[in-house]
Amino acid sequence: MNLANRITLARIFLVPVVMFFLLVRYNFGTFTVGSISMTYNEVIAALVFILAASTDGLDGYIARKKKIVTNLGKFLDPLADKLLISAALISLVEMHRLEAWIAIVIISREFAVTGLRLVAAAEGQVIAASALGKLKTWVQIVAIVALMIRNFPFEPFHIPFDVIASWAMVVITLYSGYDYFAKNRNVIHYS
Repeated sequence: MNLANRITLARIFLVPVVMFFLLVRYNFGTFTVGSISMTYNEVIAALVFILAASTDGLDGYIARKKKIVTNLGKFLDPLADKLLISAALISLVEMHRLEAWIAIVIISREFAVTGLRLVAAAEGQVIAASALGKLKTWVQIVAIVALMIRNFPFEPFHIPFDVIASWAMVVITLYSGYDYFAKNRNVIHYS
């Protein structure tokens, strides 16, 4: 259990913390900024989510730099990412801040690409994360945080950043999924 794997595990353990602060019915307090009323729960959840999401690149960087890449890390890292994003999306649907179809589309894409990677791995091929896949992850993180904190600081200016970010998240998620399948169509055999 090296440092990179511990960071990845920490990201997994932060998933229920984010969900707790988003979904718990106990209100730790409310404050108002301009016209936005927000709970401390939402701010704490957003900060923990940002902390967890920021460890995504850190664990991989440490593993490569110290030459401690392990099979456990290769398994846990994408799992941690999918758990964090999926849990946040499902929580936002429960809070009525995100349409359920958006969460379903994004989570379905994650399962589809994971399935493609598993098929490729069974054939001895590795499908590495693409630049588009990394962009997709960052757009998802930005959109999720905007939804968690009620479109702050854009709401007072009537800028629907959370809506724009949500649509960008859907479009980039679908396009990156298409890109993975188009570039790796040789992995899927129709026989």
